[in-house]
Amino acid sequence: MMTAIHRQVEAARRGELERVIARMLSGWAVLGDPQTTRGYCLLLPDPVVTDLNALVGDARQQFLDDMTALGDAVLEATGAERINYEILGNVEPALHAHVIPRHTSEDPDLRRKAVWLHDWTLAPVVDADALQLAQQIAARL
Repeated sequence: MMTAIHRQVEAARRGELERVIARMLSGWAVLGDPQTTRGYCLLLPDPVVTDLNALVGDARQQFLDDMTALGDAVLEATGAERINYEILGNVEPALHAHVIPRHTSEDPDLRRKAVWLHDWTLAPVVDADALQLAQQIAARL
């Protein structure tokens, strides 16, 4: 099954995915689009697998280590209050990890709730400022 995750990984391999932050040992760190919170990123495995349980041994550990390293870099680059990590796969049935910075500037009613409750239609798309932030994140990886 070809998912959006597969298409993004293929575009990253070809150098055609503008949102790429860095190639990591387990896959690709990319900016999320839209930027629901400033610095929202994803880790996409390469090769794509169905879910975390499909990875075994060192490959599973590497994906989780890369996810955490990406979170550390996002935290430092954005000055966020904390990082939320989510691996869902309900909409796109292919492994991908959401790395979500949570900022004190968020609406207080939403700041402590899941980011999925934000109005995604109001979130900014990836623009020049987000791409500059991606470079700052990459420099910390």
